[in-house]
Amino acid sequence: MAKEKGAQRFMRATGKLRMIFGPANRGSLGHEMTAQNRELLAQREAETQQWETLHRPDGSTYVVPRNPGDKSLR
Repeated sequence: MAKEKGAQRFMRATGKLRMIFGPANRGSLGHEMTAQNRELLAQREAETQQWETLHRPDGSTYVVPRNPGDKSLR
C-alpha cells in the first residue's frame, strides 16, 4: 500500500465537514500552461506595470498610475 499524502489524510479526516461545505478542488497544480493562459498572463503583467505602489509613513500603501497621461490599458 502506497504511503498516503498529507492532503489525502486531511481530506479523509474532514469528510463530514466537506459534506456540509462542499468538496475541495483535487486538481493537479503541475500542468502545462495553455497558449490562452500564457496570453492572459502576459496581459495581466502588462496591466500591473502601469501602476506604482506608494508607501505612507504610517505603513499604509496606495496605488497610483506611473504615467497619468498613459491611457493605453485603462
